[in-house]
Amino acid sequence: MGLGKLSLALTAREITDLVSADLQRMEAELRLESVGSVEAVSRIARHLEGNGGKRLRPILLLISCRLFAEPSPQAIQLAAVVELIHTATLVHDDVIDAAETRRGKPSANMVWGNHTSVLAGDWLYMQAFQIALRQRNFEILDILITLTQHMVDGELLQLERIGRIGITEADSMELIDRKTASLFSACTRLGAHAAGASDADKAQLAEFGWSLGMAFQMVDDILDFTSRESILGKPVGNDLREGKVTLPLIYALETATADERKLIETVLEDRDYHRAPFSEVLRFVERRDGLRRARERAHEFTGKARSIIGDFPESPSQRALLAATELVAERDR
Repeated sequence: MGLGKLSLALTAREITDLVSADLQRMEAELRLESVGSVEAVSRIARHLEGNGGKRLRPILLLISCRLFAEPSPQAIQLAAVVELIHTATLVHDDVIDAAETRRGKPSANMVWGNHTSVLAGDWLYMQAFQIALRQRNFEILDILITLTQHMVDGELLQLERIGRIGITEADSMELIDRKTASLFSACTRLGAHAAGASDADKAQLAEFGWSLGMAFQMVDDILDFTSRESILGKPVGNDLREGKVTLPLIYALETATADERKLIETVLEDRDYHRAPFSEVLRFVERRDGLRRARERAHEFTGKARSIIGDFPESPSQRALLAATELVAERDR
């Protein structure tokens, strides 16, 4: 059963409180490591930092670490590494998507232009790897290199499929795996690694993170249809406007009439909702059970994540990771 909004807010606060001191150390590390020799890099980093990110990825890493041990300075550094990588992907994604806003504020590419933003994203990636390299640990580098390759592969696959109506559920799962779930999995694996966990425990935490990441992106795809711009921080219906056919739409199209299919083709062709209003698209997706089926699929993955983390001994960190699955499933932003 889903938690109420107040309960969700309290749960989120409890999770944050568990690692609040760790996050403060991570933020200090992040500010120190985000200062570039070129002022544009530092300005973009400060701009993104001021946009109010939830720090979900470093939180997952730190709580995963706390399942086994207190986070060491190396764990704090790794938390900064994953946040830098995530930030770099946001900068590059906004350039590729020609996004105008990020979390309700102008995106970096709108403020500094595409060329500067791409180079700043590259710098953030390299800075993340430079920090990781200081730990002189091949397993960490292997995780991060594999992660980066997966994420770039995902971006290239998405570009290949932009504007195509015939995207399948398997296509969507592949993209979610590469673009989102792989990063969540790396965060939880790295947290376990930083605590000196066994190979079996690291593999379980990686699987937990992957399942959570799959659910997270599916909920994100649902919110693109159902949320409000003031909550989402970007226009609703943005994915389809950008030519992306996501899971709720894939499910709806499976039983679509010729007219309904034409509605979606019109948006993909125009890249706007002038001839095919978003309200009509939303009614179609709801009518054809696209949103319901996508929610059910997301709940399958959060259920899998809960099952995995339920095998660990009860502790504040274990309960926090269990609660994170509920937060992902029920979030509205």
